[in-house]
Amino acid sequence: MASGNPGKLREMSRILAEFGLTVVPQAEFAVIDAEETGTTFVENALIKARHALAITGLPAIADDSGLAVDALQGRPGVYSARYAGEHASDNDNIDKLLDELEGVDVPERGATFHCVACFVTPDDAKPMIAKGEWRGYIAEQRTGEGGFGYDPVFVDPELGLSAAQLTATQKNQRSHRGKALVELSRLLRQQ
Repeated sequence: MASGNPGKLREMSRILAEFGLTVVPQAEFAVIDAEETGTTFVENALIKARHALAITGLPAIADDSGLAVDALQGRPGVYSARYAGEHASDNDNIDKLLDELEGVDVPERGATFHCVACFVTPDDAKPMIAKGEWRGYIAEQRTGEGGFGYDPVFVDPELGLSAAQLTATQKNQRSHRGKALVELSRLLRQQ
């Protein structure tokens, strides 16, 4: 798994375990995070997976995901993890997001989580790519203790709960990452 994000690793391990896949984090192979120089989620996912593959020689799975907020013309997008700066914490990113949405009414705070998951093999002839989306809105304040990233302010409108208030099972069934990994698992089973 081409990621050093502990929250993402936990989430992806849980989801992929349902399909009989075991995730081994790149750190176990002394792989450091790739520099995400792409301008799209697809480009960044492929950069990360190919980086891990090049160092280990093993098939690699990676994802790139982010939050696109309607009132911010799709920002933070591919820069979600570093929205408030290169070494920003999740709380720093949320603070910046909430500051930028100050005074924007809830009906105008629509947002979509996007995820692109990919799988590459040593021949790298045809990477498998799957996408998932999760539509919701940005709350005016944080709620919930679970999850990571923007989860405390991203609200699922059907449940009326933030992503940080959902159980792991609920989140995996509804989330952008869960949807992308289910699709990627389906593609892997077809091979």
